[in-house]
Amino acid sequence: MPGTGTIEDIPTAAALRYRVKGMDCPSCASKIETAVTRLPGVGDVRVNYTAQVLDLTLNEAATPRAVLEERITGLGYGVATLPTAADLARAHATGAEIPAIEDEKAEPPVWRSRKGLLALAIAILFALGFLIDRVRPELVGEYAYWPGALLGLAFYGRRAIAAARNGSPFSIEMLMSVATVGALAIHAAEEAAVVVLLFTVGEMLEGFAAGRSRAGIKALVGLVPKTARLIEEDGVVREVPAAALLIGQTVLVRPGDRVPADGEVTDGSSSLDESPITGESVPRPKEVGDAVYAGSVNADGALQVRVTRMPSDNTVARILHMVEEAQASKSPTARFIDRFSAVYTPVAFAIAALAALGPPLLLGADWGTWIYRGLALLLIACPCALVLSTPAAIASGLAAGARRGLLVKGGAALETIGRVRTVAFDKTGTLTVGRPLVTDVLPFVTGMTDRSLLGLAAAVEAGSSHPIARALLERAEADGIPLRPVRDARAVPGKAVQATVAGRTIAVASPRHAATLASLSPEVEATVQALEEAGKTAVIVVRDGEALGAIAVRDEPRQDAAVGIASLRRLGVECVMLTGDNRRTGEAIARGLGLSVRADLLPADKLAEVGALKEMGTVAMVGDGINDAPALAAANVGIAMGGGTDAALETADAAVLNDRVADVAALVALSRATLGNIHQNVAISLGLKAVFLVTTLAGVTGLWPAILADTGATVLVTANALRLLRA
Repeated sequence: MPGTGTIEDIPTAAALRYRVKGMDCPSCASKIETAVTRLPGVGDVRVNYTAQVLDLTLNEAATPRAVLEERITGLGYGVATLPTAADLARAHATGAEIPAIEDEKAEPPVWRSRKGLLALAIAILFALGFLIDRVRPELVGEYAYWPGALLGLAFYGRRAIAAARNGSPFSIEMLMSVATVGALAIHAAEEAAVVVLLFTVGEMLEGFAAGRSRAGIKALVGLVPKTARLIEEDGVVREVPAAALLIGQTVLVRPGDRVPADGEVTDGSSSLDESPITGESVPRPKEVGDAVYAGSVNADGALQVRVTRMPSDNTVARILHMVEEAQASKSPTARFIDRFSAVYTPVAFAIAALAALGPPLLLGADWGTWIYRGLALLLIACPCALVLSTPAAIASGLAAGARRGLLVKGGAALETIGRVRTVAFDKTGTLTVGRPLVTDVLPFVTGMTDRSLLGLAAAVEAGSSHPIARALLERAEADGIPLRPVRDARAVPGKAVQATVAGRTIAVASPRHAATLASLSPEVEATVQALEEAGKTAVIVVRDGEALGAIAVRDEPRQDAAVGIASLRRLGVECVMLTGDNRRTGEAIARGLGLSVRADLLPADKLAEVGALKEMGTVAMVGDGINDAPALAAANVGIAMGGGTDAALETADAAVLNDRVADVAALVALSRATLGNIHQNVAISLGLKAVFLVTTLAGVTGLWPAILADTGATVLVTANALRLLRA
C-alpha cells in the first residue's frame, strides 16, 4: 500500500568511480558510455578516455555493482575501483585507512600491453605464413595466412559482438571484423592478415600516445610526498602518511623537502620553488603568515606549516580534478563531430555495401573485384581518426596549460578563448597588485630628508590597520627606518592620524584636513594636485602647524602588466579596463599600460559594459574571481587571476595561477594553437580518406592501404596533438 514505507526504505544511488584500463580513444569511451547507460539504475555517466576514468551513480537495487563491472569487462576493458571525494572525506572523518587517490601500479610498457602482445603474435603468425607461402606454396596456399587473420578476428570480433549487443553496432571493431571475414571469403587471406596486423599496431600506438598525454598530468601526483613530519603537541616530530594529515595540524618542512599539504607558515622563513604547481620559475620567499602549496620544494630554511586543506582537497588534487573534468567535457567541435560520425558511420557502411553489390548486380561486373573494393571502402569509412582529432588536441592543450599554471575548465572554454577579440580587465588585484604602495616622498622644508619624513609618518601610523598605514609601514621596513616611540596616538576618522613624537604633535592628514592644520603654499597645492592627477593618493605630514612634506601612495600595476597588454595587442586582441575607481585614477593606470578605460563603474555597470562589448565580438573578462563574479559569468569566457584561491578555481571558466597578466596572452596563444591543431587533424583524417577513396574506387589501392587511411591517420592525428604538450 502507498505510504507504508519510510524514507530509509527508498534505495538511493551511490556515486562510483572506476579506472577503465584500455580505454584510449573517444570511440572506446562512447561504447562504454552507451553500454552502461542502458543499465537500469545508472545515471550521471561521465567518461574521460584521457584519464581512463568512468564516473556514474548506481542504484544497486536495480543493478548490482558486479553486473555493471561485468558489462564493462565484457566489452574488453579492465576495471579497477577508485575512491570518490566522498570516500576520502569519510575516511578522514572516521580515521579509516585512506584509499589511494591514484593507481600506484604503473602502466606496463607498450610492447607488454595486451594489444602489444597481440600485435607481436599476429606479426609472428604472419611472418610464418609468409615464409611458408614463399618456400612451399603448394602445402597450404593462402591458408598459411589464416592463423594470423583468425587471431585478430577472434579478438576484435568478440569485442564487436559485445559492443553491438550493448548498443554500438557500428563500432570500429565491427568494421574491422566484417572486412576481415569478407577478405577471407574472397580468398584475400594475406591482405586480411595484413589488415588486422596494421590495425592492431595502430591501436597499440594509439594507446601509447594516450599514455603519453596522461603522463603529463599524472606527474603532478608524484609531486606530493607520501610522508610528512608531523609536529605533536609535545614538540616531538614523527613521520606519518601525508594522506592522513588533518586541518590544523603542524608539519615540519626541512630544506630540500616537498611541502606535504596546503597550509600556512607558522614559523621560519625560506624560498619555495612553486614551478611544478604554478609554472613560476623564480622561487618565492615565504614568511610567517604566507600560504604554501603542496608539492612545492623548500629551498633554504626550515618551515613549520599549519595544514589548511585536507590532502584530498589540496591544490594538486584540485588541479587534477579540474583538468579531469575539463577533459571529460566535450568542446563544441567535438560534439559536432560526434553527431556527424553517428550519422556518417552507418551511411558509409551502406555506401560500402552498395559499392560491393551495385556494379555486379546492375552492370554485371566481377563480384570478387567489387566486393574487394567495397571492403576497402568499409575500412576507409572508419571515423576513428576523425572522432579523435578534436579531443586529442583538447586533452593535450589542457595538459600543456595545467603544467604552466593555466587552468581551463573544459574544451568549450579552451576553444572560446582562442576566438576572443576583446579582453576586459578589472583593475584592482588584476592589473594592479591589489594594495597601495608608497610611490613618492616629498619633503617641503629645508633639513627634512626622505627618511626623516617617512619615519615620522610611519611612527604615527604604527597602530593603524588602514591600507595607507600599511603602505607607509612596509616602505619604512624595506628602507630599514626604525620607528620612534609615540604617545597619545589617535585617529580623526576620514581625516588624519596624529600622535606625539619627541614632545611634538605630528599629524598624517588628507590634503583637505591638512589645510585646516597648517598653511599650504600654492606650490604645495600644485604638488598635491599633480600627484592626484597621476592617480595617486597624497597625505600631508604636519608638525605643530607646519607642513613638513607629502607622501603619495598608489595601487601600482603589476610588473608584467604592460608586457601582458602588449602581448595581447600583438595577437590582435583589444584591451579595456573596467574599474569602480574614479576616472582620474583609472586613466592614470590605463595610460601607463596602453589600454582604454571605463571608470566609476558599479557591478551593474560592469555587466552592461561587458554586454556592449559582446555585441562587437567574443569577450573575455579577467578579474580576481570574487567581486567580479557577475562580469566573469556574463562574458563569453571568464578568466580568474589568483594563486589557486577557491574563487579563482570555481567562479570562472579559466584560472591563471601565477597572477601574471602576461599569462592571459599565453592562454590565448595556447587556445589558438589548439584550434589550429584541431583543424590540422580534421584535414589529415578527411584528406587521407578522400585520397584513398578515389584510389580504391579506381582499383589502384586495396585493403591494406585502406587500413592505413584510418590507422595511419589515427597515428598522425595523435602525434600531431601531442606536439601541444611542448607548448
